[in-house]
Amino acid sequence: MSTLSPFEIQEIDQTVLGWLDELQKSTMAAMNSRLDVSTKHDARDLVTNVDKTNEQMINANIRKFDPKAHIISEEGYGDKPIAMTGHVWFVDPIDGTMNFYKEHDDFAIMIALYIDNQPVLGWIMDVVNNIVYHGGPQMGVFANQLRLRPPLDDALNEGIVLLSGARLLYGMFGYDKIAKNALGYRVIGAAGPSFIRVLRGQAVGYSSKMMSWDFAAGLVLAKTLGLIVSDIDGKPLDMLSSNIVLVATNRAHRDILALHRS
Repeated sequence: MSTLSPFEIQEIDQTVLGWLDELQKSTMAAMNSRLDVSTKHDARDLVTNVDKTNEQMINANIRKFDPKAHIISEEGYGDKPIAMTGHVWFVDPIDGTMNFYKEHDDFAIMIALYIDNQPVLGWIMDVVNNIVYHGGPQMGVFANQLRLRPPLDDALNEGIVLLSGARLLYGMFGYDKIAKNALGYRVIGAAGPSFIRVLRGQAVGYSSKMMSWDFAAGLVLAKTLGLIVSDIDGKPLDMLSSNIVLVATNRAHRDILALHRS
């Protein structure tokens, strides 16, 4: 793995924060304008003009800043690498498009950098509240300029768990048992805002089926804070495909795996 110096880490972080500052302004302005909305795989799988323009802007910035890197992004303007060698960026231009379109809340912009398959930096922007959760193993995790502390290691029955609504509805992956054993459960409908709640200690765990751009940034930040990130069977995630992702405190992770296996 290529080791970046603290100065290089800081330079990359500040550069991406600059991109996100511009995107926050343009995304909020667009949200309050007429959106061009279409569907992808089904009627609930939405894409807007903002998803597309945000991705084009982010990818163009990455290609200028890190021209030899590969980009894996949601709306098709990236690359399709077959390995995680070198610099690989992950981009989710609007995470939670349904929430963005209908609720005007609980959506995010997410970017992550991996080098030789190792998590280096992640950024999750809470667009509405203009807070960027950013950092990595070499610098810690921050909410804007405020350093986050590792959340308490609460068990499943001591906290709230966040789950995929569709899979909870159909009792898949033991989600019904997980919800029943938690102190409480919620469905947010987007990965970024759900990861944020776990990072801040507002939830003890989160699980859903995700593509790599959905979990890449959250994985960097969660692992940096000592949280456990795996698939629903406790195995490492495949960064080049979809996964049933589980992020949780150490104790809640053990509880959830046991319920899934039972």
